[in-house]
Amino acid sequence: MQQHFTSNEVMLLTEITARQLQWWDERGIVVPERKGHSRSYAWDDLITVAVICQLRRRGFPLQRVRKVIRFLQQEFGTSLAATVGAASEYHLLTDGTNLYLRTSARQVVDLLKNAQQPMFDICLSDEVRRVKAEIQARKKNAASEQIRPLRRAKKA
Repeated sequence: MQQHFTSNEVMLLTEITARQLQWWDERGIVVPERKGHSRSYAWDDLITVAVICQLRRRGFPLQRVRKVIRFLQQEFGTSLAATVGAASEYHLLTDGTNLYLRTSARQVVDLLKNAQQPMFDICLSDEVRRVKAEIQARKKNAASEQIRPLRRAKKA
């Protein structure tokens, strides 16, 4: 699987705008590698952008998202993508104010015991699978487009 992605690829895969991506870079939320004037996003960066986009779509303020990303990195000592990939299912739970990580069915019960409000469930693993599937589909489409001209040339 491709390890680095251009800004355009990140925008296509996550539906983020160029301005948002640039702003997040400027604020240190997701900082890509620089190659001249272009930005190169690693797999971990792509997954972080995808998860942040999901949280933002659900109305979670960017300031709290930053805290969540920092907390997950500090608590687990790894990147968000590595944390998600290390377990079969991780879910973020929120009541609109707080955000929790569910690592098992038992832990969810413990977390929800004192909650008074309904919570949204965002499956991080599903987001990783969605992005991987999108990458594979784009590779497959690109490969089939390269084969078409070759077939026409053989017929002539």
